[in-house]
Amino acid sequence: MVKSVMVAYALWAVGGLFGLHHFYLGRDSQTLLWILTLGGFGIGWIRDLICIPTYVTEANQDAETKKRKASNMLHPPVNPVRFAGQVCVGVYFGTVALIGLSSLRFFDLIVLPLCVAAGVHLVSTVGQQTSHLPKTLIASLITSPIFYGSTLSPLPISLAASVTATQHRKYKKPPAAGNTQELGPRLCRLSLAWLAFSAPLAYCVFHNTTATLYYLSDCVAALLDMFWFLPWLRSVLEYILLMPYRFMCVLTGGGYYEEAWTKMLEILLKDYNEQEKEALKVLSLGGQASLEEITRGYRELAKTWHPDHNPSKDSEAMFVKIHEAYEVLLRRHRPRRFT
Repeated sequence: MVKSVMVAYALWAVGGLFGLHHFYLGRDSQTLLWILTLGGFGIGWIRDLICIPTYVTEANQDAETKKRKASNMLHPPVNPVRFAGQVCVGVYFGTVALIGLSSLRFFDLIVLPLCVAAGVHLVSTVGQQTSHLPKTLIASLITSPIFYGSTLSPLPISLAASVTATQHRKYKKPPAAGNTQELGPRLCRLSLAWLAFSAPLAYCVFHNTTATLYYLSDCVAALLDMFWFLPWLRSVLEYILLMPYRFMCVLTGGGYYEEAWTKMLEILLKDYNEQEKEALKVLSLGGQASLEEITRGYRELAKTWHPDHNPSKDSEAMFVKIHEAYEVLLRRHRPRRFT
């Protein structure tokens, strides 16, 4: 079926952030990428405004034309935009893995590089190009041990995987004439891929809500700080990003300040998670302990187990354990604000 530029633009306007126009044009890899990144973090969605006519032309080409075009060029030209996208999405996938999968065994050696490589390869398969997946995976797995345990490790792993993917890029083989994919299987594959991406993150949100909220808070604050040189743009972004927060403040009562944020957390986090329960046991406190009681208990135990005052062999390890428990409980009772 011949694709229409007008229909593509209409779908771009209605559901472009979720790749609806790419799905219409048969670009399933880019559809999945747009779903997972909200239109390439918004930048790709805006760029599509210019690129849609080209995408429509590619979609309307028959298999023979595509095969002839690919045979005229041994390798696709290097595209800096694609390379930057590979790096960014690789870091993005790695960050999501750090949030939702970091508790798994061999996370830094296997799970993290696999997730980063998956993000890089997804970008490399956008459009008519692809890359050599095994070599991209190998580059990620080799780079990962060098930066073992570092929170910044997704960046160098993504760079190594992106360089490898760029070196081994090639054109996709066009489908045989009449071999058009049906709508059902395409939707099924996209749904399964989205589920595989979101399930670990959802698990983390439901089982470690406090840490997730803190992490999101830090990410929003860091994003806003990037626009310090344009105060008006920073204000606009802040207003948009904090709309859910302001909505919750209205529901819980009060202004947009620490008190409202605390009320919202009290509604969301009625029970302590497992890490916080263990921290309460370490400090010998009950579930109803206030911040003052937690601080008082911590200071008393810290004095008792401080290595300078306690000569026992276990004093240093116990002192560290007490301090970590206090930090866990302190984060719960003193949540950070976005701004």
